[in-house]
Amino acid sequence: MYGTLRGALASREVRIDPEGFTATVEGHIAGPDSTTIRIMAIRVHYDLIVAPQDRAATERALRVHPEGCPVHQSLRGAIPIAWDATLHLGDETIALASAAAPEATP
Repeated sequence: MYGTLRGALASREVRIDPEGFTATVEGHIAGPDSTTIRIMAIRVHYDLIVAPQDRAATERALRVHPEGCPVHQSLRGAIPIAWDATLHLGDETIALASAAAPEATP
């Protein structure tokens, strides 16, 4: 998803310093210790430093990038995937998040 978001930002001509764009991925795992575990959910957190004039383009890229991501599309329906982001826009910091992820199918 990181790479897909990077591409979505580039196509909108949003300049991102690589050191100002990070992602942390968190997985929720379930299962007894002695048997196969299952990934129950995935959450990606983005932290981006963006010029204030690029706010709208960045918000749009965040909203649409899952639809263009091969990993998201491959896992969708089997494992809920959600994202949230902290945007640093000059002196302002805002938090954004995807809609609630759908439930995984058993």
